[in-house]
Amino acid sequence: MHQTRSTPPVPAIPTVTLNDGTELPELGLGTYKLLGEEGVASMAAAIRSGYRLLDTAVNYENEAEVGEAVRGSGVAREEIRVATKLPGRHHGYEETLASAEASLAALGLGYIDLYLIHWPNPSVDRYVDTWRAMIDLRERGAVRSIGVSNFTEEMLARLVEETGVTPSVNQVELHPYFPQAALRAVHAELGIRTESWSPLARHSDLVEEPVVTRLAAARGITPSQLVLRWHVELGSTPIPKSSNPERQRVNADVFGFSLAGDEIEEISGLERGRMWDFDPNTHEEM
Repeated sequence: MHQTRSTPPVPAIPTVTLNDGTELPELGLGTYKLLGEEGVASMAAAIRSGYRLLDTAVNYENEAEVGEAVRGSGVAREEIRVATKLPGRHHGYEETLASAEASLAALGLGYIDLYLIHWPNPSVDRYVDTWRAMIDLRERGAVRSIGVSNFTEEMLARLVEETGVTPSVNQVELHPYFPQAALRAVHAELGIRTESWSPLARHSDLVEEPVVTRLAAARGITPSQLVLRWHVELGSTPIPKSSNPERQRVNADVFGFSLAGDEIEEISGLERGRMWDFDPNTHEEM
């Protein structure tokens, strides 16, 4: 197996308590495209350096690698949170139960810490039935916490109204170009934890923005650290993805400093809207 140079651990990543009483780290590792032996090695290195949340999905096709990384990391299973996501093609009550069983088998970790609906796919209109199945999975103990991804305010309201169960998490596109202030306010009102996918606005010039480089240089930190700390200050859990152990370590080392209110506002002032055409009302993935 490919050997990855170990890196010194970062300070412990704090956790927050979700609305169901479970704990979630304030920063996690995105695992998209971390595949095969090299993917396992990079994820295991991240765990050894201090990461305690790994974010995967059926559609990432690497649940088996995530499970192998957790088992081979040398860190106790109960100390690690693994999130995975149900794909659109598995919406529906019975389909969700079957998909969860397949994810449990692929991961091989005994249970899923955080189970998310990956996309609402409103034209299919089965996300409420899917949610009912996820509630049952939680009650059975197969899943510890249940949430959603890419849900709008209206979709969240419908889940709560029709089932009485509020998601613990909503993972959405969120970065300084798209701060999602209105949706974050809804989350705060409902007690939902915000998670940020693509927190560094991949394939963009975000980390080269003058305000970002200026504020980072003034603190002696990297632009990525500044942006990830901005997420933390907003009360959102960022899920940066990196296969490089040193970059993983740097990305996670954002809990030894804080940002002033005017700095947060300056960074948020970069807002320009969604970076990609992923409006949950129209974009669907199977």
